[in-house]
Amino acid sequence: MDRFALRRLVREAGRRLEEAGVSSPEHDARLLAEHVVGTSLVMCEGADGEQVAHYLSLIGQRAERVPLQHLTGVMWFRGLELECRPGVFIVRPETEVVAGAAIEAARHMSADGVAAPLVVDLCTGSGAIALAVAAEVPRSRVVAVEVADDAVDLARDNCERHAPGRVRLVQADAAAPTTLAELDGQVDVVVSNPPYVPDGALEDAETADHDPHRALFGGGGDGLALPTALVRRAVALLRPAGVLVMEHDAGQGAALRAAALGAGFTEAVTGQDLAGRDRYLRAVTERASRA
Repeated sequence: MDRFALRRLVREAGRRLEEAGVSSPEHDARLLAEHVVGTSLVMCEGADGEQVAHYLSLIGQRAERVPLQHLTGVMWFRGLELECRPGVFIVRPETEVVAGAAIEAARHMSADGVAAPLVVDLCTGSGAIALAVAAEVPRSRVVAVEVADDAVDLARDNCERHAPGRVRLVQADAAAPTTLAELDGQVDVVVSNPPYVPDGALEDAETADHDPHRALFGGGGDGLALPTALVRRAVALLRPAGVLVMEHDAGQGAALRAAALGAGFTEAVTGQDLAGRDRYLRAVTERASRA
């Protein structure tokens, strides 16, 4: 198949994905083609029969709403090409804003004289946020906590690929008081994208069918059981004037601000994502008193 026939095939595949209800059909059809041939369609001279068969198989799976990232084995996060595997939560674009808020907090502390800001990522999943911090705040010390075996394995591989020796990975319950207890009162920034989805709130079939439910639902019906437990853990980990940045559902902002203030934080505000939706809690612990 020459390049002109391949491009026609890709256009047809895009129409098939559109009919299947895929939200970005042309993009996905092109990206899957480039994944198969190993280069951009602009540079590609064509595809052989084996490649065409592989491509049509991938298009069929995408039409059945298998996530694009599972088909390519890749997901992107703040410029990092991360490995993606079934059984581990697929990181979302809105989480880049959350990571950015944590990175900004760590940079601010570095500018204020903290030589090597200590950042803890609770519920790290694939390691995406921890790696973004390590990459964008080069002098930071990063600790990532995750409990699920599949996620720990993937986070370890992603960290070894992108930031060897920069991220300390700990397999543990992120909310347990004993987890990282040796760091209590010493951490500069805690960041987390925890499970927070309320029961019955999933409307996206791809998420419901392919993301692990353990990584989605926060517990307690309203999805706040784990997030509020992590707020309490974070206030113990943080030093005076330390910062917590935690992603949450658009309807959970007020409850988590109240939880933060009740746990001992002295400031709590809600940050928005690029679509203007309430997306994360930013809370600050009490500053040290001056003698």
